[in-house]
Amino acid sequence: MTTARAKVVITGGGTAGHVLPAIALARALVAAGVAPAAIHFVGARRGIERRLVPEAGFSLTALPGRGIVRRPSLRNLAALAGIVAAFAASLVQLGRRRPRVVVAVGGFGAVACSLAAVVWRVPVVVVNVDSVPGAANRMIGRFATACAVAFPGTALPRAVVTGAPVRPEVLAVDRTAPGRARSRAALGIAVEGPLVGVVGGSLGARRLNDAAIGLAGLMRARGDAVVYHVCGRRSLAEVTAAAAAAGLTDRPGFEYRIVAYEDRLAELFAAADIVVGRAGASTVAELAVIGTPSILVPLPGAPSDHQAKNAAWLCEAGAAVLLADDEATAERVFQEVTALLDDPARLGAMGEAARRVGRRDAARAVASLVVEVAAGRWTKKGAPARGGAGPEEGQ
Repeated sequence: MTTARAKVVITGGGTAGHVLPAIALARALVAAGVAPAAIHFVGARRGIERRLVPEAGFSLTALPGRGIVRRPSLRNLAALAGIVAAFAASLVQLGRRRPRVVVAVGGFGAVACSLAAVVWRVPVVVVNVDSVPGAANRMIGRFATACAVAFPGTALPRAVVTGAPVRPEVLAVDRTAPGRARSRAALGIAVEGPLVGVVGGSLGARRLNDAAIGLAGLMRARGDAVVYHVCGRRSLAEVTAAAAAAGLTDRPGFEYRIVAYEDRLAELFAAADIVVGRAGASTVAELAVIGTPSILVPLPGAPSDHQAKNAAWLCEAGAAVLLADDEATAERVFQEVTALLDDPARLGAMGEAARRVGRRDAARAVASLVVEVAAGRWTKKGAPARGGAGPEEGQ
């Protein structure tokens, strides 16, 4: 089988944390010689993949249904019916497309399509970017030929440590003085003061949104600064109203910018002096690759506390400051931000530490693994990744 003839189905999604690594992998597969038309995504009708995947130039099938909630609920009866419908649709899709491999990236959409792949005897590769695998990836991993994981010791069978795939846009930015100036210009930022990004993920985060509004008021009183607040689509009206009620209008030398979703997140990470955010796997991986100092506030109650473990990876490297969710008040965030801004040497050391642990080759390593599995050439001991030293084996 030549790479150009490979047919790949990438399944899963729901949030940007699942979808962005999947798109990064698809682009790496194209760079490895897989035809773009031979890559097809299968996701969920309710997921952000419905917008992001077509924008990236790939085809998508959106499955019916919704995920199961982690508590007794009548909603789960409808969810189970949706999974059955999605499984039936996936059987039809895979029977028609006959892919050489199915890649599961997590989320509701991955379950039905991966189970259909087992029925059709199509090999499955799991891509797990969090430090702790979610329920979907744990289940799919039992049947997977290989599992590409971001962190050593991730509890999945036949694991290969590749890092978390990041998009070419992330690899393209830089934090040299000219590079940061270009990123500020790309974002339309004219204020020359320190830039603090607050990012709660594609769905937003109430704790961080409240902290960002208070932080903007404190930074405005401090002097020249930009607070760039990515609040989430569902929170935009509420955050905008709260900012107006707090009198947070711009003035010379200060800007408080509120956006629902930022497609140019790599530019923001490159331009920012500090990023305050949750510790989703994609956020952590992109901060590391770009080399951005951060203050991480893991989502409380995340399954298996995976965000805290994601954050610990950067904090232990000296690249981030950890704040518990209940500690992330506006005053505490302001205290941590100003302490870093007033210590340029520490801020620079944090950026260098982030770059040291970032895996710039992760998307290529996962793509190499997928191609090897599709060709039937991969075994548990692993074939060397083409064009590199090869992925490192996990547990």
